[in-house]
Amino acid sequence: MIVPIRCWTCGKPLGHLWEPFKNRVLAGEDPKKVLDDLGVTRYCCRRTLMAHVELINQVLPYSLIEK
Repeated sequence: MIVPIRCWTCGKPLGHLWEPFKNRVLAGEDPKKVLDDLGVTRYCCRRTLMAHVELINQVLPYSLIEK
């Protein structure tokens, strides 16, 4: 749902790379080139960024508190 702050496998910080990665890929750049430019070399970190799906906007309308 929310961007992982760290890689699930190795623990490298990735949260600060999500916005630049997302913006550049949406602008039409090749994800491989973007990850290379951002310095993401480990395949586990690359997988974490490329496989992330933002669902927070779909979950926000629901509440745990009953009215």
